[in-house]
Amino acid sequence: MAVITHYLNISMTGHSTIENLTKPIHDLLAESGLQSGMLTLFVQHTTASVMIIEDEPGIRADTKTFWDRTIPADPLLEHNTRNAGEDNGHSHLRGQLQGPSLTIPFVNGSLTLGTWQQLVLIDFDTRPRTRNLVVQLLGE
Repeated sequence: MAVITHYLNISMTGHSTIENLTKPIHDLLAESGLQSGMLTLFVQHTTASVMIIEDEPGIRADTKTFWDRTIPADPLLEHNTRNAGEDNGHSHLRGQLQGPSLTIPFVNGSLTLGTWQQLVLIDFDTRPRTRNLVVQLLGE
């Protein structure tokens, strides 16, 4: 069983922006030569998450609206009041709820995503950042 690890760095602008990762992840799998196994996608930040969506403009807009309504920005959050200059307490809460990782099986060298499923990174922070991701393939 082989384990192959890759690192991706993605420049993001924050404010619930979404970046599609499906092609770069698919390309890493193809380059690996592995045919069957599991792919883990992990973001190394507490104010960003990875998720599977139908990536089209309406869902992108609805996703941003969902997060803005579910966990709105609030200057009175304890993270903001206890840490001078911080304004991203809501970003941390969103990241906690959505989570930092996904696991996707692959068969015959292809991810087993459904027809409309796409892998995306969502950046909840309040300012631009470079996001670091780990892509780990376990298989044969």
